[in-house]
Amino acid sequence: MTFDIDAKKTLLKKIPHGLFICGVREGDEINGFTASWVTQGSFDPPLIVMAVRAEGSSHGIIQRTKRFSLNFLGSEQKELAAVFFKPQSALGGRFESAPFRFGELGLPLLENTLGGVECVLVGEICMGDHSIFAGEVKSAHLIRDESPLNLAETGWSYGG
Repeated sequence: MTFDIDAKKTLLKKIPHGLFICGVREGDEINGFTASWVTQGSFDPPLIVMAVRAEGSSHGIIQRTKRFSLNFLGSEQKELAAVFFKPQSALGGRFESAPFRFGELGLPLLENTLGGVECVLVGEICMGDHSIFAGEVKSAHLIRDESPLNLAETGWSYGG
């Protein structure tokens, strides 16, 4: 049996993905990135499952602090997603592009999004070029109830 790499890429890119801004904090260091490999994992307890690139600086912060926030973007917020999507050489700076506050767990929550959740890490699988983090939702803040931003709407590709 042969493995058709082109078929794999085409099919995996068809998995629908929302776009979110994941926020992390370690001491005074605040960082964030655009996350697209995210899903709900459980109702009780409420779990968020997210894949994070293993070589990224936020990956280590999540492992060390056992916490992350997830900010839900509205369908019109492609530009904000782009700010957090671009690679950067050092920690910080991205949250200066949009107003935010710290949530109950001390994590960055963007003020002009659909809302956000703060999670405590309850599980982790490290395999391949991404780790899978399961976080229990400990706080939720709804700002507005509108359509979310999806990867397909942006014309971008992350996957395959």
